[in-house]
Amino acid sequence: MGKGGKTDGGDGFGDASRDGVEQENMAAWLLGVNTLKIQPFKLPNLGPGDVLVRLKAVGICGSDVHHFKNMRCADFVVKEPMVIGHECAGIVEEVGSEVKHLVPGDRVALEPGINCKRCELCKQGRYNLCPEMKFFGSPPTHGCLANQVVHPGDLCFKLPNNVSLEEGAMCEPLSVGVHACRRANVCPETNVLVMGAGPIGLVTLLAARAFEASRIVVADVNDHRLSVAKALGAHEIVKVSTNIEEVAEEVAKIKEAMGTRVDVSFDCAGFNKTMATALSATGSGGKVCLVGMGQRELTLPLTPATAREVDVIGIFRYKNTWPLCLELLRSGKVDVKPLITHRFGFSQKEVEKAFETSAGGANAIKVMFNL
Repeated sequence: MGKGGKTDGGDGFGDASRDGVEQENMAAWLLGVNTLKIQPFKLPNLGPGDVLVRLKAVGICGSDVHHFKNMRCADFVVKEPMVIGHECAGIVEEVGSEVKHLVPGDRVALEPGINCKRCELCKQGRYNLCPEMKFFGSPPTHGCLANQVVHPGDLCFKLPNNVSLEEGAMCEPLSVGVHACRRANVCPETNVLVMGAGPIGLVTLLAARAFEASRIVVADVNDHRLSVAKALGAHEIVKVSTNIEEVAEEVAKIKEAMGTRVDVSFDCAGFNKTMATALSATGSGGKVCLVGMGQRELTLPLTPATAREVDVIGIFRYKNTWPLCLELLRSGKVDVKPLITHRFGFSQKEVEKAFETSAGGANAIKVMFNL
């Protein structure tokens, strides 16, 4: 097994063995649709630039749920047993000979994607688009819902003293919101619409607030999630439906709630209805940023938006966000703690219950494992 847990020939099962020392490391393996099982997980040897981390907090993401329910997320298909999970933080247990910024005992948040550092995109600084990316829990790369992982030291970020391990794990979803706000150039003069008040919509709201957006309106179909958005600082909330015939009526409600032009819309759901609403609500010369991936393909009213020079941009994961996320958490400009609604331990029964809870929606926002 290579760095990032990518299978290099073996199946990853069996007792972990590093430098001749037998250590049993357990992980949650996705074996089939709705089938997770805690089984041994073999770790790679610790390289000179690597660290061994004992994980303490791991969150469940929407993509994890897609893999759990469908054995795929967008074009990423699970073809063989895979360890799941990519939102994580833990405690350093061992460091490689070339790692100088960390020592055993340090609490760290892990950026889950290992890029090749050689391709043109990596050299341009857009490493999140690296075609050779090995990303925790994205097939065929194993994830981090395990007792321990080996990870590159330069992707492990020391937590400030006042930032908890759970908050460190939340740097991953928060990074999506931060990257989206950077891509859309959100600033104090920006009026923001967020379509969708799920976990990613809410972290996008928090990021937009941290970027000092002038006004933020959040739209969703769920009253509870809208109430959470309001509590987290949305200036106004708008209840919408799933009926695409109601787009024009709901755009009018959104514009009334905004009270001024919409400069940037973030679609954090990714459906025909939500993107159509965002495109129609956004003012001339504004931007629509597609963040969510609810549908693999979208059919959109682009012609009217084009006539108003509305730019459509997308994001894929994030880049260079962990230092800023940790500073936002340290300074108190962002508080992710209210998003963590459910906590589970790391047993077979609790892993199954945690994924059922996350997949079930209802009042669950972020489901977190405490290992």
